[in-house]
Amino acid sequence: MERKANIQGFNVDLLSFDEVIKSLLCAIDDGKNIHVVTINPEIIQNAKKNFELRQIINDAEMVTPDGVGIKIALKMKGINQEQVTGVDLSKKMLEIAGQDKFKVALVGAKPEILELAVKNIKEKCEGIEIAYTHDGYFDDFEPIIKDIVNSGAKFLLCAMGSPKQEIFISELKKQASGIVMIGVGGTFDVLSGKVQLAPDIYRKMGLEWLYRTVKQPERFKRIFPTLPIFFFQSIIDSVINKN
Repeated sequence: MERKANIQGFNVDLLSFDEVIKSLLCAIDDGKNIHVVTINPEIIQNAKKNFELRQIINDAEMVTPDGVGIKIALKMKGINQEQVTGVDLSKKMLEIAGQDKFKVALVGAKPEILELAVKNIKEKCEGIEIAYTHDGYFDDFEPIIKDIVNSGAKFLLCAMGSPKQEIFISELKKQASGIVMIGVGGTFDVLSGKVQLAPDIYRKMGLEWLYRTVKQPERFKRIFPTLPIFFFQSIIDSVINKN
């Protein structure tokens, strides 16, 4: 039976990290397309104003609770759900790709960030085959989509930020067959080593957003007032809709 919860009109899958990984590997084995949206408060707030993004999220095969704000919103509904972040999913799936020998495609970020990310991935994931890469600075989706399909990649990480990454994946899904596609925002910055993950104590306390804002002050404009508005709306949502 599917386990989902609705957060302000968006369904979120209530799966553990291990269950998500198992589902993605099964999709690769079965030759199925899966679009994974790693949802956070910012994406939800944007999707409320962007019908195309909203539709894409609703059509995605899997929506994982990425941001701590989603975890808190679920707690308001009495659901204790672990976060399943784009960074953690990326690292684990890349590791498995090296072991199981399925091809990977990476799209997004600045050229120099992407280059560093590829270098680090190859060093950490023995045996990995990165079949295709492209930075995130393009407007014509079609040639990139064709190259990904022709590369034989079975796993795509798309790091172009929302909503561009979700729109790109939705277009790729129309032409691809048997690819697991995850929109991962700023994950390539982490994989490149340019951005450090928050220490465990911050993550356990749900304060990773604070650590990242201190380290990257430019994030402040993205978080505020988005996060306070999201929490206020989550309180209302939890009162009106208990599940």
